[in-house]
Amino acid sequence: MAYEIFGSDLTEIKAEPAKVHASLDSSEKEPSSDRLEGRNAVIEAIKAGRTIDKVYIQDGIKDGAISGILSKLKGSGASVSFVKKQKLDMMSETGHHQGIIAQTTAYEYAQLEDIFDLAKKRGEPPFIIILDEIEDPHNLGAIIRTANICGAHGVIIPKHRATGLTATVVRASAGAVNFTPVVKVTNISNTIEELKLKGLWFACADMDGEVMYKCNLTGAIGLVIGNEGSGVSRLVKEKCDYIVSIPMKGQINSLNASVAAGILAYEIVRQRCAK
Repeated sequence: MAYEIFGSDLTEIKAEPAKVHASLDSSEKEPSSDRLEGRNAVIEAIKAGRTIDKVYIQDGIKDGAISGILSKLKGSGASVSFVKKQKLDMMSETGHHQGIIAQTTAYEYAQLEDIFDLAKKRGEPPFIIILDEIEDPHNLGAIIRTANICGAHGVIIPKHRATGLTATVVRASAGAVNFTPVVKVTNISNTIEELKLKGLWFACADMDGEVMYKCNLTGAIGLVIGNEGSGVSRLVKEKCDYIVSIPMKGQINSLNASVAAGILAYEIVRQRCAK
């Protein structure tokens, strides 16, 4: 079976054939520098903050090391498939897969300087979207797409407890990852402090905040969007200058994270255009 990890759950996304007589796809046949074999290799890659796209685990293995890897991948958007040992043997390039093979993303992350270089090139005050533990790869991809269309100069995501640039994210972004810098940082709170020294102000999305139309969202600004379930964390919220909300008139009092990001991003665009 194959699963994708969202939050603390494994969600089945497809069924794996019971027999492994069919030929493997080209990505499984060809040697790749982005392929990791063995438990230590996968664990060290996760520790280093590399984005794991796909993980193949030998069916029936449930020891502590494998359970630990699955726990670390929760909320990362990684696709996990439990397969027969024969399939891992066929995929293995080293012959020592230890019951696990992982595929890392081929996309490289940008640096903070790249965001400021882009803003300078356009002659605009920096506009950055900061994501606090977004776990759904579809949300991340949609937000990167929105960032590109609304003219944001970059997106910042955390290294841990959040999805990275997986294949699902790339597809959901509709190609925007090729044009919009995405920076991965160790600590969002510390990064906000660093960016404040560069003149940015920060607006945090929260349903209990000031209505967005009443907030001054012009100038160099960072828009902070929180986790799909818990919102922006307390420590990150405390670093922000504004707490902003979206007017809601219905019976449901929350929006999908990518939808909220789009609405607030375009309020920033509206205010910039009105100047």
